[in-house]
Amino acid sequence: MEHGPYDGREGEGPPGSRGEHLLQSLFSTRERALRFYDRQVVDRLTPEMREFVARQEMAFIGTSDAAGNCDTSFRAGPPGFVRVLDPGRLIYPEFRGNGVLASMGNIMENPHVSLLFVDFFDDLVGLHVNGAATITTAYDAARRHGLTDEDQTAPGRKADRWVMVEVEEAYIHCSKHIPLLARQDRRRRDAEGRRPAGDDYFGVAATRGRDPERQEVGRSAE
Repeated sequence: MEHGPYDGREGEGPPGSRGEHLLQSLFSTRERALRFYDRQVVDRLTPEMREFVARQEMAFIGTSDAAGNCDTSFRAGPPGFVRVLDPGRLIYPEFRGNGVLASMGNIMENPHVSLLFVDFFDDLVGLHVNGAATITTAYDAARRHGLTDEDQTAPGRKADRWVMVEVEEAYIHCSKHIPLLARQDRRRRDAEGRRPAGDDYFGVAATRGRDPERQEVGRSAE
Protein backbone atom coordinates (compact mmCIF):
# COMPACT_ATOMS: atom_id res chain seq x y z
CA MET A 1 0.00 0.00 0.00
CA GLU A 2 1.75 3.15 -1.14
CA HIS A 3 0.71 6.70 -0.46
CA GLY A 4 1.92 9.83 -2.20
CA PRO A 5 2.13 13.23 -0.52
CA TYR A 6 -1.27 14.33 0.69
CA ASP A 7 -2.58 17.29 -1.31
CA GLY A 8 -6.14 17.36 0.02
CA ARG A 9 -7.85 16.11 -3.13
CA GLU A 10 -10.78 13.74 -2.72
CA GLY A 11 -9.78 10.09 -2.97
CA GLU A 12 -6.03 10.80 -2.98
CA GLY A 13 -3.36 11.04 -0.34
CA PRO A 14 -2.78 9.00 2.82
CA PRO A 15 -5.35 7.02 4.80
CA GLY A 16 -7.18 8.47 7.76
CA SER A 17 -9.91 11.04 8.26
CA ARG A 18 -10.07 14.63 7.11
CA GLY A 19 -10.09 15.56 10.78
CA GLU A 20 -6.73 13.99 11.47
CA HIS A 21 -5.26 15.50 8.32
CA LEU A 22 -6.50 18.94 9.42
CA LEU A 23 -4.99 18.55 12.87
CA GLN A 24 -1.70 17.34 11.38
CA SER A 25 -1.56 20.59 9.47
CA LEU A 26 -2.55 22.75 12.45
CA PHE A 27 -0.11 21.06 14.84
CA SER A 28 2.73 20.68 12.30
CA THR A 29 2.85 16.87 12.48
CA ARG A 30 2.10 16.15 8.82
CA GLU A 31 5.61 14.99 7.91
CA ARG A 32 5.72 12.57 10.84
CA ALA A 33 2.25 11.31 9.98
CA LEU A 34 3.17 10.76 6.34
CA ARG A 35 6.21 8.74 7.37
CA PHE A 36 4.01 6.59 9.59
CA TYR A 37 1.40 6.05 6.86
CA ASP A 38 4.06 5.11 4.31
CA ARG A 39 6.07 2.84 6.60
CA GLN A 40 3.48 1.22 8.84
CA VAL A 41 -0.09 1.26 7.43
CA VAL A 42 -1.07 -1.61 5.15
CA ASP A 43 -4.35 -2.87 3.71
CA ARG A 44 -3.79 -6.53 4.56
CA LEU A 45 -2.11 -8.53 7.29
CA THR A 46 1.59 -9.16 6.88
CA PRO A 47 3.01 -12.58 7.85
CA GLU A 48 4.29 -11.03 11.09
CA MET A 49 0.84 -9.60 11.87
CA ARG A 50 -0.80 -12.96 11.21
CA GLU A 51 1.63 -14.69 13.55
CA PHE A 52 1.00 -12.01 16.20
CA VAL A 53 -2.79 -12.44 16.04
CA ALA A 54 -2.41 -16.24 16.23
CA ARG A 55 -0.90 -16.01 19.71
CA GLN A 56 -3.10 -13.31 21.24
CA GLU A 57 -5.49 -14.10 24.09
CA MET A 58 -7.47 -10.85 24.10
CA ALA A 59 -8.79 -8.14 21.84
CA PHE A 60 -10.63 -4.85 22.27
CA ILE A 61 -13.50 -4.42 19.79
CA GLY A 62 -14.75 -0.96 18.80
CA THR A 63 -18.08 -0.47 17.02
CA SER A 64 -20.66 2.28 16.52
CA ASP A 65 -24.27 2.40 15.44
CA ALA A 66 -25.66 4.26 12.44
CA ALA A 67 -25.76 7.50 14.44
CA GLY A 68 -22.12 7.20 15.50
CA ASN A 69 -22.77 6.18 19.12
CA CYS A 70 -19.72 4.13 20.10
CA ASP A 71 -19.15 1.00 22.14
CA THR A 72 -15.91 -0.74 23.03
CA SER A 73 -15.99 -4.31 24.24
CA PHE A 74 -13.45 -6.86 25.41
CA ARG A 75 -13.01 -10.37 24.04
CA ALA A 76 -10.72 -13.10 25.31
CA GLY A 77 -9.96 -16.76 24.75
CA PRO A 78 -7.11 -19.22 24.26
CA PRO A 79 -4.18 -18.08 22.08
CA GLY A 80 -5.45 -17.69 18.54
CA PHE A 81 -9.15 -17.47 19.42
CA VAL A 82 -9.25 -14.77 16.74
CA ARG A 83 -8.53 -16.69 13.55
CA VAL A 84 -6.78 -15.34 10.46
CA LEU A 85 -8.52 -16.82 7.42
CA ASP A 86 -6.16 -15.18 4.92
CA PRO A 87 -4.18 -11.90 4.69
CA GLY A 88 -7.38 -9.96 4.03
CA ARG A 89 -9.77 -11.57 6.53
CA LEU A 90 -9.97 -12.59 10.16
CA ILE A 91 -12.83 -13.99 12.23
CA TYR A 92 -13.63 -14.09 15.93
CA PRO A 93 -16.22 -16.03 17.97
CA GLU A 94 -19.20 -14.63 19.86
CA PHE A 95 -20.33 -16.57 22.92
CA ARG A 96 -23.48 -16.44 25.02
CA GLY A 97 -23.44 -13.34 27.25
CA ASN A 98 -25.94 -11.02 28.88
CA GLY A 99 -28.17 -10.87 25.82
CA VAL A 100 -27.59 -7.17 25.07
CA LEU A 101 -25.58 -7.91 21.89
CA ALA A 102 -24.33 -4.32 21.71
CA SER A 103 -21.37 -4.97 19.43
CA MET A 104 -23.25 -7.11 16.93
CA GLY A 105 -26.20 -4.74 17.08
CA ASN A 106 -23.92 -1.91 16.05
CA ILE A 107 -22.45 -4.03 13.26
CA MET A 108 -25.97 -4.62 11.94
CA GLU A 109 -26.31 -0.83 11.50
CA ASN A 110 -22.71 0.07 10.71
CA PRO A 111 -20.18 -2.53 9.52
CA HIS A 112 -17.11 -0.45 10.36
CA VAL A 113 -15.23 -2.11 13.19
CA SER A 114 -11.85 -1.74 14.88
CA LEU A 115 -9.84 -4.37 16.72
CA LEU A 116 -6.92 -3.64 19.01
CA PHE A 117 -4.63 -6.48 20.08
CA VAL A 118 -2.07 -5.71 22.80
CA ASP A 119 0.72 -7.99 24.00
CA PHE A 120 1.13 -6.96 27.65
CA PHE A 121 3.32 -9.90 28.60
CA ASP A 122 6.19 -10.39 26.15
CA ASP A 123 6.78 -7.98 23.28
CA LEU A 124 4.84 -4.96 24.66
CA VAL A 125 3.43 -4.01 21.29
CA GLY A 126 -0.04 -3.64 19.81
CA LEU A 127 -1.78 -4.12 16.48
CA HIS A 128 -4.72 -2.13 15.12
CA VAL A 129 -6.96 -3.80 12.55
CA ASN A 130 -9.80 -1.79 11.01
CA GLY A 131 -12.29 -3.14 8.52
CA ALA A 132 -15.82 -4.11 7.57
CA ALA A 133 -17.57 -6.76 9.65
CA THR A 134 -20.27 -9.29 8.89
CA ILE A 135 -22.01 -11.69 11.27
CA THR A 136 -22.22 -15.37 10.42
CA THR A 137 -23.81 -18.36 12.14
CA ALA A 138 -21.83 -21.19 13.66
CA TYR A 139 -23.23 -23.47 10.94
CA ASP A 140 -22.05 -21.18 8.15
CA ALA A 141 -18.64 -20.72 9.80
CA ALA A 142 -18.25 -24.48 9.91
CA ARG A 143 -19.41 -24.97 6.33
CA ARG A 144 -17.35 -22.16 4.82
CA HIS A 145 -14.28 -22.04 7.02
CA GLY A 146 -14.10 -25.36 8.85
CA LEU A 147 -14.74 -23.78 12.27
CA THR A 148 -16.67 -26.68 13.78
CA ASP A 149 -18.15 -27.17 17.24
CA GLU A 150 -15.38 -29.67 17.95
CA ASP A 151 -12.91 -26.87 17.37
CA GLN A 152 -12.51 -25.84 21.00
CA THR A 153 -12.15 -22.10 20.58
CA ALA A 154 -12.64 -21.71 24.33
CA PRO A 155 -12.75 -24.77 26.62
CA GLY A 156 -16.31 -25.47 27.73
CA ARG A 157 -17.81 -22.76 25.54
CA LYS A 158 -19.43 -23.08 22.14
CA ALA A 159 -19.48 -20.17 19.70
CA ASP A 160 -23.04 -19.14 18.86
CA ARG A 161 -21.92 -16.88 16.04
CA TRP A 162 -18.75 -15.58 14.41
CA VAL A 163 -17.86 -12.10 13.20
CA MET A 164 -15.74 -11.90 10.06
CA VAL A 165 -13.72 -8.75 9.39
CA GLU A 166 -12.53 -7.74 5.93
CA VAL A 167 -9.25 -5.94 6.63
CA GLU A 168 -9.06 -2.37 5.32
CA GLU A 169 -6.04 -1.17 7.26
CA ALA A 170 -3.64 -2.56 9.83
CA TYR A 171 -0.86 -0.82 11.70
CA ILE A 172 1.32 -1.01 14.78
CA HIS A 173 0.60 0.42 18.22
CA CYS A 174 4.07 1.18 19.54
CA SER A 175 5.33 -0.11 22.87
CA LYS A 176 5.55 3.30 24.54
CA HIS A 177 3.38 3.39 27.68
CA ILE A 178 2.20 -0.24 27.33
CA PRO A 179 2.57 -1.69 30.85
CA LEU A 180 4.35 -4.99 31.46
CA LEU A 181 1.90 -7.34 33.17
CA ALA A 182 2.49 -10.62 34.99
CA ARG A 183 0.29 -13.68 34.51
CA GLN A 184 -1.43 -15.23 37.52
CA ASP A 185 -3.12 -18.57 37.97
CA ARG A 186 -6.80 -17.79 38.51
CA ARG A 187 -7.32 -21.01 40.46
CA ARG A 188 -4.56 -20.04 42.87
CA ARG A 189 -6.00 -16.54 43.15
CA ASP A 190 -9.42 -18.00 44.02
CA ALA A 191 -7.84 -20.36 46.56
CA GLU A 192 -6.30 -17.34 48.26
CA GLY A 193 -9.75 -15.83 48.64
CA ARG A 194 -9.35 -13.20 45.92
CA ARG A 195 -12.56 -13.93 44.10
CA PRO A 196 -13.49 -12.33 40.77
CA ALA A 197 -15.54 -9.16 40.92
CA GLY A 198 -19.26 -9.71 41.47
CA ASP A 199 -22.11 -8.73 39.19
CA ASP A 200 -22.79 -5.48 41.03
CA TYR A 201 -19.16 -4.45 41.51
CA PHE A 202 -19.99 -0.86 40.51
CA GLY A 203 -23.08 -0.61 42.70
CA VAL A 204 -25.65 -0.06 39.95
CA ALA A 205 -28.22 -2.49 41.30
CA ALA A 206 -27.88 -1.07 44.79
CA THR A 207 -28.57 2.47 43.59
CA ARG A 208 -31.76 1.25 41.92
CA GLY A 209 -32.99 -0.67 44.93
CA ARG A 210 -32.66 -4.03 43.24
CA ASP A 211 -31.27 -7.32 44.45
CA PRO A 212 -27.62 -7.51 43.28
CA GLU A 213 -27.82 -11.32 43.33
CA ARG A 214 -30.34 -11.21 40.46
CA GLN A 215 -28.43 -8.81 38.24
CA GLU A 216 -26.77 -9.88 35.02
CA VAL A 217 -23.13 -9.06 34.44
CA GLY A 218 -22.22 -5.83 32.63
CA ARG A 219 -22.31 -5.13 28.91
CA SER A 220 -18.64 -6.00 28.60
CA ALA A 221 -19.54 -9.65 29.07
CA GLU A 222 -21.90 -9.76 26.10
